[in-house]
Amino acid sequence: MTMRWAVSVLFFVNGLLVGSWAPKIPVLMERLGITEASAGVIVLGLGLGSICVMPLFGAMVARAGSASAVRLAAWLAAPSMIWISLAPTYWTVAATVVLFGGMVGGMDVAMNANAVAVERARGRAIMSSCHGFWSLGAFAGAAAGGWLIQRFGELAHAAVITAVFALVLLWALPRLLQDAPDAGAPKAPLRLPRSPLPWLIGLMALAAMIPEGAILDWAAVYLQREMGASLSVAGLGFAACAGTMAAMRFAGDGLRRRFGAVTTLRASSAVAMAGLVLAGLSSSPAPAIAGFALAGIGIANMVPIAFSAAGNVPGLAAGMGLSVVTMMGYSGILLAPGSIGFLAEHLSLGTIYLGLAALLLIPLLLSRLAATADFEPRDD
Repeated sequence: MTMRWAVSVLFFVNGLLVGSWAPKIPVLMERLGITEASAGVIVLGLGLGSICVMPLFGAMVARAGSASAVRLAAWLAAPSMIWISLAPTYWTVAATVVLFGGMVGGMDVAMNANAVAVERARGRAIMSSCHGFWSLGAFAGAAAGGWLIQRFGELAHAAVITAVFALVLLWALPRLLQDAPDAGAPKAPLRLPRSPLPWLIGLMALAAMIPEGAILDWAAVYLQREMGASLSVAGLGFAACAGTMAAMRFAGDGLRRRFGAVTTLRASSAVAMAGLVLAGLSSSPAPAIAGFALAGIGIANMVPIAFSAAGNVPGLAAGMGLSVVTMMGYSGILLAPGSIGFLAEHLSLGTIYLGLAALLLIPLLLSRLAATADFEPRDD
């Protein structure tokens, strides 16, 4: 049971770190005097750092185990907020954000692999609730971040987040499930699967995580610049999404057990589309925040279902399917929002959120592929 809580709190502090990044973007834009397009380059750097580093940690998981990989990534990620706050120029900020993205991405891969190992050791699904802890941490980081920055300043906010992160690591890392392969065990082959199924499941995860990334990185800018909200209110955009995501993810394993992965995924896609449409059509902060909250309800269990489905593809090692879906999914949350910065120079963010609602037709149409996530008996 301790190993289950250890990996869960790692998801929480990873979410805390990422959520703390959301209210920092408009502050960096003001401090550096840059436009949405220039900020988009910085956000794109975060995604590129993650995508470049993820395969390295995926290989480390395969060869040394997820516990060793998550330990290295977590300690390297710990001071990220401080380095970003201290960076004095546009390009030094961009460089520190690339490093931040790399370490957060490496930690993501290793955490999810450890959660899969715990699922197998316990014989029980925990992926949705682990992602629920991530959303709870992201909610805390986004909700408190704007207030801390506004009241105490950018550097003080970074110091508080770093201290909380480090304290949790000191407790959780020694208690992780140790899954290093035996010394005499054959080395895992480091090649990508040839079957199209994990790639199609990865496409579902990609389509689900692009809107999540767009809310994470641009909701605060949308509310502040297009609707005139204060910084503290602007931070509530992603906080509302992360909060409802957390609540639904804690319920997700039970919902999937009751209704099945395919039905749950279809309903989730429809609700997320409705929330993005509401946010995109809103003309004031309150209904936009409500739309982001509704989108969070729908997005909540789409990615955990995709991860479980990939980890249980017949005839394919769980780690191989999971590596594909993790890479494709996190490329959506990390790379696509950077491109949105460029689009925002020509289109309103409201229009962009409407376009992202249409993107969710992909997991809706491919939902039948999620059937492999139902590895536990259904509650009828």
